[in-house]
Amino acid sequence: MAIISLTNVSVRKYDTPVLHELQWEVLSGQQWAIVGSNGSGKTTLLETLAGRWATARGTLRRQGTVEFVANDYSFNRIVRAAAQYYQQRFQAYEAEVAPTVREVLTGQLKPVGTVNEQSVQLPNLALDAERFEQVTRLLQLTPLLDHPFITLSNGETRRMLLARSLLKTPDILLLDHPFVGLDVHSREVLREALAALARQGVTIILVTAPTELPPYITHLLELDGGRITHALPLPDWLATRQAAPSVAPVPTLTADLGPPPFGAYEYAFRLRNLRVVYDGKAVLDGVSWDVKKGEKWALSGPNGSGKSTLLSILTADHPQRFANDYDLFDQKRGGRGVSIWDIKRQIGHVSPELHLYFPTDAPVFKTIASGFFDATGVYFRQLSPGQVQQVIQKARLLGVEHLLDRTFSKLSKGEQRLTLLARALVKNPPLLILDEPCQGLDIAAIEQFKAVVDAVAGTPDRTLIYVSHYPHEIPDCVTRKLQLKEGKVEA
Repeated sequence: MAIISLTNVSVRKYDTPVLHELQWEVLSGQQWAIVGSNGSGKTTLLETLAGRWATARGTLRRQGTVEFVANDYSFNRIVRAAAQYYQQRFQAYEAEVAPTVREVLTGQLKPVGTVNEQSVQLPNLALDAERFEQVTRLLQLTPLLDHPFITLSNGETRRMLLARSLLKTPDILLLDHPFVGLDVHSREVLREALAALARQGVTIILVTAPTELPPYITHLLELDGGRITHALPLPDWLATRQAAPSVAPVPTLTADLGPPPFGAYEYAFRLRNLRVVYDGKAVLDGVSWDVKKGEKWALSGPNGSGKSTLLSILTADHPQRFANDYDLFDQKRGGRGVSIWDIKRQIGHVSPELHLYFPTDAPVFKTIASGFFDATGVYFRQLSPGQVQQVIQKARLLGVEHLLDRTFSKLSKGEQRLTLLARALVKNPPLLILDEPCQGLDIAAIEQFKAVVDAVAGTPDRTLIYVSHYPHEIPDCVTRKLQLKEGKVEA
């Protein structure tokens, strides 16, 4: 019996055709993975199956209840309204008024700005207590249930989104890159949870990288340019695979970029006994770290270990930066008289959180150019001819030159990430902080980006901090490592 069937289905997003003449059936007992390059239509296909996009032509049929797990906060309008801007997750007051993980999972959410809590009638709690305990324990959320959700790490937030969907016991579960942002242990936990659901008869369809195919997957669908190129049993698809071509660095890149305009420093930063506390709990506890000019470091640690909080101190996005003792570029940065813009001017930065909160209504050209002014997609200064050329060059290097006139919101998630990476490079900063920069990129894009990073950062005048849960994503130029665990330096 067909659980899902598509007959000559075409889909448009806004004014752009994305999916073309799709013919596909998902039968009972089958578990599917969807793969393809950035911009091939993978997420749009999932969203169409979930009913978020209408078919422009053709017929789509589904049997049973469907639950879609997005890869961002778009899952809930009310929850998104409680997390409106990037720095908010670091604000103590905002954490006090934000919904807790328990409230998100149980749907017990008060409208943002509620003054009189007695005036709000919450829906009846219809969850099965035993299943709630089982799901939260399985995804290791039990210790976090009473934490404000905006204080969660990227990986912890992913697990919360997944738990919210699993609690609805759907017949069909659609997952968009579910393993992105999870550490090794969390990925294994999720694989086991999804395998258990598959054994219980839930039909699972997930978008993922070919390197992240769970063992319960039986079939694979591959998209290219919005068209199905393969839809067949997994063993047959694996037999058709060819090794990904190696990507060589662009030889003229370093010469074109030139040395950073600011280079008169010995240490990129020196952190002394860094400590960040929320509600009496230390998120960072006694972290000291010296990074000299030109060093290339990997920052690692499990979800919730404090990596993003540490980086938010360096990028001047954390309000507790003033309570800590540290230097940036040989200058005291924790005290008076130092502008936040002085700090940001010397740092190129990208992270999952920045991507999540980045405004989406600007064209790609302006999004990249905003990196000159450390603005989020909007700026009011005229670009010089040299700056215009830098925008075009970085877009070309990262493969988004053909998208410069497109609106950021109309790009695929992978194309958006490449655009933000170009934004981080555009001002030629002496310090690059790349926090899980390859999330959402296909294999070819990852290899291309690593080659760009090696060419840009592999010089003695540029310093690099690189975060990834995947060893194969670490550029070759990285030679040092700092590992955190529970807010402390482990190694």
